[in-house]
Amino acid sequence: MVLLTAGKDAQTRTLANAVRKWADEEEVSLRTITATKPTDFIPSISEAIDLSPDLVISAGNDLVDPLALVTASHLDQQFLVVGAELAEPTENVTAADWTGASFRGEGLGMSSSYDPATFTPERAARAVRAGVAAVLTGLTGIVVWLDQPAAPPRRGQAP
Repeated sequence: MVLLTAGKDAQTRTLANAVRKWADEEEVSLRTITATKPTDFIPSISEAIDLSPDLVISAGNDLVDPLALVTASHLDQQFLVVGAELAEPTENVTAADWTGASFRGEGLGMSSSYDPATFTPERAARAVRAGVAAVLTGLTGIVVWLDQPAAPPRRGQAP
């Protein structure tokens, strides 16, 4: 697997850490490529593809538009976008998203429900696991939507 990141914001760091933790727990070989400036975004995606991984996992809103440009030309490479999604994904791009995330590119603006506080380690970990499971089972080209965890019933309330 290749983790492709861009951005130094807390949300991107949380997502990248969740991917690293998942790879460590599952004993998955993981290489990381970090794009540090806009001119690095597309070359970094190309570098990830050239490594021929089973999956390229993207973390960081800055990569959404560059991925939209590149992924359709590489249908044999699977991509997972965590905490964001491509506006017009192809069959090789899967996203794992939730209310509070769901950035879809510069032209579409930020989701009205965007909330950086929703990028918790727990939610990021669930997104990585759900997204990888979707790709491994062939459910690609979709957005895996993570619901908020249900609150436990209050005392005396039926579940």
